Parts: sequence; structure tokens; C-alpha cells
Amino acid sequence: MMNNNPQIIVVMGVSGSGKSTFATELATRLKAKLIDGDDLHPRVNINKMANGIALDDTDRAQWLIRINDAIYSLQHKHESAVIVCSALKQAYRQAIRQNNQSITVIYLAAEQALIEQRLLQRQGHFMKSSMIDSQFAALEPPHQEPLTVTVNANQNLAMMLKDALQQLSHQAS
Repeated sequence: MMNNNPQIIVVMGVSGSGKSTFATELATRLKAKLIDGDDLHPRVNINKMANGIALDDTDRAQWLIRINDAIYSLQHKHESAVIVCSALKQAYRQAIRQNNQSITVIYLAAEQALIEQRLLQRQGHFMKSSMIDSQFAALEPPHQEPLTVTVNANQNLAMMLKDALQQLSHQAS
């Protein structure tokens, strides 16, 4: 990746901020594995969200353990990865980082009006647009957290990637 050392990057933000699209392109550019944190949700969580029920911290606990374990495995195999994970609260990011080394978080910051517009256009995803208020209510932006990059998700993908790669480059030096 940036300095030939394996690195784990978690791309976080509310649903609709562009995490999956951004992370897919970032992983391609960095020649890293791509892991969608949504794929690590337990069945009960997926069913709740599909029924329009917002997850609470208890629901997310097992999911965060799964993400933490995936990172641990990747680091022990010396593999780089970009992981998509909402990681809305500081406690979630701490749970992901616990007993893992040097995880960089990229926060895709976006305005709620833009997110609502994007979610209305989205099809085939279990996060319902009516749940966006709960996402913004839970969001604790990672200001002042170590190894964190903030990218304006209101701009186009090319600009987001350019911004992120520049910040990651500065972080690595």
C-alpha cells in the first residue's frame, strides 16, 4: 500500500455516504483486499434492518467483534485491506481497534440532505431511507482520534479519492 507495509483502513460514515463505492475504488488503487462490514452482520441484525428496525448497541456488539477478528486475522497474515463499516460511534471504533495495530479510519463526512437524496435513489440495500435520522443521531464524528482522515463526501468520487490518498500519504511519512 502507501509505504509497502500492510495497512488496514476502515471507511466509515452514515449509510449513503458512499462508503462502498469509495472503498472499492480505494482498495483497487491500493491493491488491498476489500471487505464489506455489512457481510459480517449476524443474521438477526440483517433481518432487523430489513424490517426497518434500527440496531442498538447490543445488536452491534457481535458485529463489531466479527470486524475486530477479521482485522486481527488480516494483520497476522500481513495483508492490507479496506473495510467498509459505518463505525458511527467512538465506542464502535474503539471496539474495532481493540488489540489491533495501527488502523486508519477514513470518515466520509456528508450533509444529511444529500444522504436522504441518495438513499431515496438506492435499491436493493437493507438500510431503509427512513432510518437515516437514527444514523445521524448516533454519529460521533472522529475528531481528534488518532490515525483518522476526514473526507468531504459531498464532492465527487475522484476528488474524494484524491483527498484521501493525499492525507494517507502525509500520514505515512
